Amino acid sequence: MNEKKIAVVTGASSGIGAATVSALAGLGYQVIGGARRLDRVEDIVAAVGGTALPLDVTDPASVQAFAARVPRAHLLVNNAGLALGVGSIAEPNEAMWTTMYETNVLGVLRMTQALLSALVASGDGHVINVGSIAAFETYAGGGGYTASKHAARALTRTLRLELLGQPVRVTEICPGLVETEFSIVRFEGDSERAAHVYDGLDPLSAEDIAECISFAASRPSHVNIDEIVVRPRAQATAHHVHREATK
Repeated sequence: MNEKKIAVVTGASSGIGAATVSALAGLGYQVIGGARRLDRVEDIVAAVGGTALPLDVTDPASVQAFAARVPRAHLLVNNAGLALGVGSIAEPNEAMWTTMYETNVLGVLRMTQALLSALVASGDGHVINVGSIAAFETYAGGGGYTASKHAARALTRTLRLELLGQPVRVTEICPGLVETEFSIVRFEGDSERAAHVYDGLDPLSAEDIAECISFAASRPSHVNIDEIVVRPRAQATAHHVHREATK
């Protein structure tokens, strides 16, 4: 009997990660979801018959403990990431910058290193990194976040080069405005301020991004989707957003 392919999804407790768990299960993957909020990821993964494991990508010991419980791997979705604050470069909050770098860059590095041998051994591995348009655009007040996403993009592109000739595909998904808990985290729980980010437009949903991930993952093994940039129709760049008048 053929065993199911295994997909590992980080940051699986909410938003894009949670939607990706469901989407990949729909493709027939056995999904292993990791997150710090284990109670939440357990509910999400249990719904599709998967496995939930505790994971903090900023903690090397946590990553190693997680990887030790993954029996094999065909797909790694590095989704865990965050933005914190909107401080200027002139007055940065270094602790926030450090947390963003530890999560958005070193977290991707740690997870990829931990599972890469298993992905190669599968004979048909795939690494999908969830980036952002902030990986190639900048905006005032976003220096820490955009710097981390630029670095993650460099990591992804370097990995693509280094794995050339190996049976592992590498993909980057770069969303624009997606309405999830992202802005609530950025504004330290201020839900009203977070909601204003999406005023006057129809943002992307977590499910929209999960569909992009599923599309890349479901291509034949000789097809590598290097990059998908996806934004709401109302957003052309980080700076150019059309908003309808709100009452």
